[in-house]
Amino acid sequence: MNIDEKLHILYSEYEKLYVEKTKRSRELHEKARRYTPAGVTYAIRHYHPYPLYIARAKGTRVWDIDGNEYIDFWMGHGVHILGHLPEVVVESIKESLEIGTHLGFEHPYVVEYMEFLTKIIPGLEQLRFTNSGTEANTYAVRLARAYTKRKYIVKMEGGWHGSSNNLHIYVKRYNGQPESAGFTEEAAKYTIAIPFNNPSALEDALRKYDVAGVILEPVMGAAGCIEPDKDYLREVRRLTQEYGALLIFDEVITGFRLAPGGAQEYYGVKADIITMGKALGGGAGSVGAFGGNSELMNLLDQTKRPPSEFVFHGGTFVANPVVVRAGYALAKYLHEHRTLYEEASNLWNWFRRRVSEECSEASIPCWTTGEATLTGIHFTRKRPRNARESEEYRWSRMVEKTLHLFSRVNNILYISESKVHFLPSLVHSREEVEKLLWIFTNYLEQIKKLNAT
Repeated sequence: MNIDEKLHILYSEYEKLYVEKTKRSRELHEKARRYTPAGVTYAIRHYHPYPLYIARAKGTRVWDIDGNEYIDFWMGHGVHILGHLPEVVVESIKESLEIGTHLGFEHPYVVEYMEFLTKIIPGLEQLRFTNSGTEANTYAVRLARAYTKRKYIVKMEGGWHGSSNNLHIYVKRYNGQPESAGFTEEAAKYTIAIPFNNPSALEDALRKYDVAGVILEPVMGAAGCIEPDKDYLREVRRLTQEYGALLIFDEVITGFRLAPGGAQEYYGVKADIITMGKALGGGAGSVGAFGGNSELMNLLDQTKRPPSEFVFHGGTFVANPVVVRAGYALAKYLHEHRTLYEEASNLWNWFRRRVSEECSEASIPCWTTGEATLTGIHFTRKRPRNARESEEYRWSRMVEKTLHLFSRVNNILYISESKVHFLPSLVHSREEVEKLLWIFTNYLEQIKKLNAT
């Protein structure tokens, strides 16, 4: 038998344990399938044989409807920088409910938050809120095209910028085939995809096409938390300036996570446009934002331009007061408690180093990637530098899936069966990260035994 066949047997053993401890989740999933496709509200929340149904959360823990307690290393898709229900955010939400859940008019709380964001985020002079990171990226691309009077957008292979038609391409299918049914070729006609960490590929694209903007995640999230090579972002900045394209940092994940000022502060590289989401709203609801300097953002000012010349932006729930106040409370706390970043980064640097050592000692090809708390583990022949390599270098199609189930059986949660990556909070304890390391080391020992048989 090859390794995948052996892992399939191991997977079956874990599956029995999982089913035994999650009977109510199984029942609820069967019921949910009657009301929503696949029984889930978001495709990536499905995993085999069925997903857990979480009843409540607090801090770094979640509890399923069977009463099982788990250490959560996914944190609401990366939303909960301070863990679930941090006191500073909860108090803000309680106060906001006395104001109104949705005002539908301008209010003072958003002005206060915007002023604060322009002080802590490099180069940000003006911004607009959106209802999600997807919307923020959609508007950022629209703004780049309007400003440069060009059509082409360059993105990175494996880069996830939401489900916007002109960006939902080359996410998992690197041959350019549609990522979704109902997707037309015309929707992404002016979208070019290149490998991350490859300045030569970027310069080729900039030379060949009339590029309006280059959009990238400073640390690739869905690709497995792959960090940029040294000076890569500086080279991207240099090339975009040389060829007259705008640089867009998608900071939906890295915003507030790498530093209060995001990747621009962390790496010392300024983008022309930044987009944000997730933690921007403090975990109180769906939110996003995009912004840049005043000259660029002036294109959204409908009081100064005729309809054909200004960039439209809108949304019923944009700048919702509950979300805005919760986000401001979180951002202010993070800005005032910067030591949290150093402590968390040291912990996850330690974790990545120990995982690498365990892989080496077990003689099993696996590698870590990441920056600060963002962490990925790759079962590949070589250490990947971009999304394509993270797929092409894989030596098994069962090893990640089996680890995911093994983790669940041992009360550890993260989301993807095909990519081992974590979006932890800044407040996970050393003991919790040691538990994650123990689970991983134990799993390597089982693979080692399989290889020996």
